[in-house]
Amino acid sequence: MSLDADYIVDRRRMRRKLTFWRVTAVVLAIIAVVGVGLLTRSGSRIAGTGAYVARIKIQGLIRNDDDRVEALERLGRSSIARAVIVHLDSPGGTTAGSEQLYDALVRLKAKKPMVVVVDGLAASGGYIAAMSSDHIIARSASLVGSIGVLFQYPNVTELLKTIGVKVEEIKSSPLKAAPNGFEPTSPEARAAIESIVSDSYAWFKDIVKARRHLDDAGLERVADGRVFTGRQGLEVKLVDQLGDETDAVAWLAKEKSIDATLPVREYKLDQRLGDLSFIHLATAATLEAVGLNSWARHLREWGTIQTIERLNLDGLLALWHPAAN
Repeated sequence: MSLDADYIVDRRRMRRKLTFWRVTAVVLAIIAVVGVGLLTRSGSRIAGTGAYVARIKIQGLIRNDDDRVEALERLGRSSIARAVIVHLDSPGGTTAGSEQLYDALVRLKAKKPMVVVVDGLAASGGYIAAMSSDHIIARSASLVGSIGVLFQYPNVTELLKTIGVKVEEIKSSPLKAAPNGFEPTSPEARAAIESIVSDSYAWFKDIVKARRHLDDAGLERVADGRVFTGRQGLEVKLVDQLGDETDAVAWLAKEKSIDATLPVREYKLDQRLGDLSFIHLATAATLEAVGLNSWARHLREWGTIQTIERLNLDGLLALWHPAAN
């Protein structure tokens, strides 16, 4: 009995030690990962010292992002960033988010010489962002344009009829919560939504006309929602030059007297460590390595939920949305 008791005590002691070292390993790993994240934040991401040309990247869906605005404002206050090259690869996003980004880039341009390079796509809200610069460079096969807005909503009325479900509601006025996907869209609701789309479309066209110096005929030619290749965009004045970052540096040197020998360094716009997926994955992997699989699973699920939420674009869109074949 004494040996059994000693064995149980030893096992418990070993279990406590193992738990302690597991927790210690997790804490150290998280500190290391967070340290890497802090080094990659926009405020301290610039490698090296001295004057430089900042490279910023706008990629993917565009929506409201106050952290990005703050990062751009910090860049505008930088005493060593001599100019900015904005790399764009975006199909657009929400109209409000695109407007926010456009305004932030315009304010940045007022403080630093700025040029936009379209890497692959600057469509709809992405093209709104591109117009913040006085000079747009695109590759020959890049896509630009898609000038227009849309309001999309599902209507499952016929499906509900098929399965025998009826949604009832009581509302204060006919246009409250309209359109409603549970019932046919009324003429009044459709007219209200069309007025919103028309007003936003007029706003978009006004920016294009003013920023790209187009007459009415030129605006009509490009504002029917289509996308253009870089070569076509050059012909219709949506693009100023074909090329890449090397051409952007040359333009800054020629037109803005920026030293062409200055290094081009990436300036990260990511702000919140919680938004950096590699931190989620690295921490989850560390948790799994020390045997805390349930914690790792919860962390991975949380990261997936955050990603889905970021892709949930509601409201009026300035988004290139090609029809599926």
